[in-house]
Amino acid sequence: MIALLTAGGVGMVFTLLLTPLFARTFRRLKLGQFIRADTPTAHVMKRGTPSMGGIVFITASIVGYLVGHLVGGDSVSGVGLLTLAMMAGLGFIGFIDDFLKVKRQNSIGLAGGYKILGTVIIAIIFGIIALTYRDANKRAPASTAISFVRDLNFDFVTVFGVTAGITIFVVWIVLITTATTNAVNLADGLDGLAAGASIFAIGSYVIIGFWQSNQSCFSTKIQDANLFKCYTVSRPLDIAVVAAAIVGSLIGFLWWNTSPAQVHMGDTGSFGLGGALAALAILSRTELLLILIGGLFLIITGQVIVQRIYFKATRGKRIWRASPLHHHFEMKGWAEVTIVVRFWIISGLFVAAGVGTFYLEWLSRVR
Repeated sequence: MIALLTAGGVGMVFTLLLTPLFARTFRRLKLGQFIRADTPTAHVMKRGTPSMGGIVFITASIVGYLVGHLVGGDSVSGVGLLTLAMMAGLGFIGFIDDFLKVKRQNSIGLAGGYKILGTVIIAIIFGIIALTYRDANKRAPASTAISFVRDLNFDFVTVFGVTAGITIFVVWIVLITTATTNAVNLADGLDGLAAGASIFAIGSYVIIGFWQSNQSCFSTKIQDANLFKCYTVSRPLDIAVVAAAIVGSLIGFLWWNTSPAQVHMGDTGSFGLGGALAALAILSRTELLLILIGGLFLIITGQVIVQRIYFKATRGKRIWRASPLHHHFEMKGWAEVTIVVRFWIISGLFVAAGVGTFYLEWLSRVR
């Protein structure tokens, strides 16, 4: 508990105090945001606002996690380091994209194919390590079974054999990572929108990880009556600690990222957050539950897909005025702050449904 609280607190203080320093440095280096000509008119005034703010909260998350363990007297785990590595690795892909946009002074950064390739490589490395690493209880951080609120009966290795099963499982991880990363990236279009929604989504894993730790099959505190409800997740408390570090960092960052934003997270931040969210879902074995926890991101992504399909099928017609969805409401005249707050509410409701489903599954289990 000390490590969890310290990680969140250190992460928040780091971004709250140091984000302005980073923002001034970005300005001096002329690392400002480029605004496309086809974006809503209100966005033109944001041109030049420091981007790449994701560097701040990714760094803060790492510092918060390490300090939390130092103060709490606990050792770091493969689960925590894997999550942070996924976050930092995908954040680096986003950083390259942001840097190229600034350098070229247009909205064309890293080519889409290269972004996907980078994401795939990082996800594959993550998947292999998550299956081969073992903790003190000989548990791997990930399992080859598809999970909802815990592992389901469908196991890739059991169904397809060892070689094919592991290969398909890694492909499954790549799909989750790619989808989540792009979903968070699409949501990053208004000041504070992606950061606030991510606080809700990633914050759910503080609760999930903490509960899994209390009900761990390997805990000496678990009561015999609850053994059939227990979880076999590797180091679940560390999942909560790393999630708390990220959430704390985002809260401090959001202070400077709300409208009018003094710094934007950029693709550095959105890619990093997408990677962290995917890693937390995979390592806590709640992959399909991510559909609820990341419900807002799913809606935004789905709207973009439907809009593009309809646009191509009808040769130029649109269902909505713009996409992603938040820009549609901007075109309708909604104030930016109104859109962001209402989307936060929607995100919070989805997360509440996800965490509620997680807990109700535990309550409903009978011998």
